[in-house]
Amino acid sequence: MAAEPDTRDTYRITDSPWFWATAFALMALVGIGLIARKFDVRQRQIEGRFLGRQQAAVERSRRAAGLPPIDLAEEARDREMAQPARIVPLWTLASAAALTVLGSGGMLWREWHRQAARVTRARETAR
Repeated sequence: MAAEPDTRDTYRITDSPWFWATAFALMALVGIGLIARKFDVRQRQIEGRFLGRQQAAVERSRRAAGLPPIDLAEEARDREMAQPARIVPLWTLASAAALTVLGSGGMLWREWHRQAARVTRARETAR
C-alpha cells in the first residue's frame, strides 16, 4: 500500500483563486486587444445614433416650447468633428483588467512564496 502524500506538502497553483483571477484577467486583456478596432467602429455608430436622438429631442422640445424650428439637416455636423473621442472609451475596461492582473498576480506570487516557506520549514523540522 502506497503512502498518501501529506496535504501540507502538496500545493497546486491551480487550487489558488488568485491563479484563476490572474488567468481570466489576462484573457480579458487579450480579448480587449483583439476586439479594439471592431469596438471602436461599433461604438462610433452607437454614439452617432445617440447624438442624433439627443439633437432630435432638443428640437422636439424647442418646437413644443413654441421656438422657431431648426433644420436638423443644416445643423448636422461631421461625426469626426462632432465627437472625435468616444463617450465610453475601451481603455477604462482595459485598465480595470490590467489592475486586476497586477493585483491578483501579486497575491498569487505572495501565496506561492508563503507556501514554499511553509514546505521548507516543515522539511527542516522533520529532520
